[in-house]
Amino acid sequence: MNTVIEIEQIRQCYLFIFYDFPLFYNIFMLGESIKVRAPATVANVSCGFDCLGYAISDPADIVTISKTNDPEIEISISGMKADTIPTIAENNTAGKALLSLLEDLNTKQGFKIHIEKGIHPGSGLGSSAASAVAAVFGANILLDSPLQLEDLLIHCMNGESVSSGCAHADNVAPALLGGFILVRSYEPLDVLRLPIPENLLSINVLPDYIVNTMEARAILPKEISLTSAIKQSGNLSGFIAGLYEKDFALMGRSMVDLFAEPFRSALIPGYNAMRQSAMDSGAIGCGISGSGPSVFALSDSLNKANIIGEAMVSSFKEAGLESKLYISPVNTLPPKILD
Repeated sequence: MNTVIEIEQIRQCYLFIFYDFPLFYNIFMLGESIKVRAPATVANVSCGFDCLGYAISDPADIVTISKTNDPEIEISISGMKADTIPTIAENNTAGKALLSLLEDLNTKQGFKIHIEKGIHPGSGLGSSAASAVAAVFGANILLDSPLQLEDLLIHCMNGESVSSGCAHADNVAPALLGGFILVRSYEPLDVLRLPIPENLLSINVLPDYIVNTMEARAILPKEISLTSAIKQSGNLSGFIAGLYEKDFALMGRSMVDLFAEPFRSALIPGYNAMRQSAMDSGAIGCGISGSGPSVFALSDSLNKANIIGEAMVSSFKEAGLESKLYISPVNTLPPKILD
């Protein structure tokens, strides 16, 4: 090759690296870092304690996962209540979930994780679940996807146990898989996706109040009467039948919780009045999202959803609480890769 041409090629390569370093860096670092968005979720859905949940569009956590040469997991956090969240991997939901994944894969790959909290911790909107799901989903991709989406669920559940005290799936499953989820069994784990009636909308209101997840679980009774168990089984069955039949009236009749709401409602100021305002405004049903304090209602039209949401916000305001309103359809998609 002509020496002049060789020199010109070297010069062009140098200019590319010098002036277009970000592009150069991204090309050579492809596969070393990923940014993932995982959504908030509603768990229990009144009659489905620890076995029913669905994903919503907003809010969400955004987690950036990067490979490192160090075998450790380094965590940094920004956003809502970032200073209250542990950064030691074993004590962090995302870190614990990632440790579970790495142990399963028998690899000592290190990661640096940055969690941008868009979901308020302790909100009842699956804040810890979203972080765990985003971390495991992203890390699996960086490791060349050795596991299928469904296989990641157990690791997300292990991460969830850090904040709730038990490895339940009604938040992590919809955040990971999208849609409306039924956890039919935990031993063995059996998760089913349920149909979503057209026009079904979720109204979520987060009051400016904190309910600790572990405290909310501790307040629940250790035993349930046979009568209550039979009624709750009927309600859950009726709600699922309503989803399949697109029967909103049946869904509404079935959204009665005999396990958690009678006890947890006392933890949320103005709850009973708020629930009544939602039902009076035309909600299909209304209940506590997860452990609370976030509450949810279902509607079959956007216009009605706006009216219901405003009534719920106004009711909380009368109880002395400011609140934030989110309205969205059920989010049917898995976590989103942003970068």
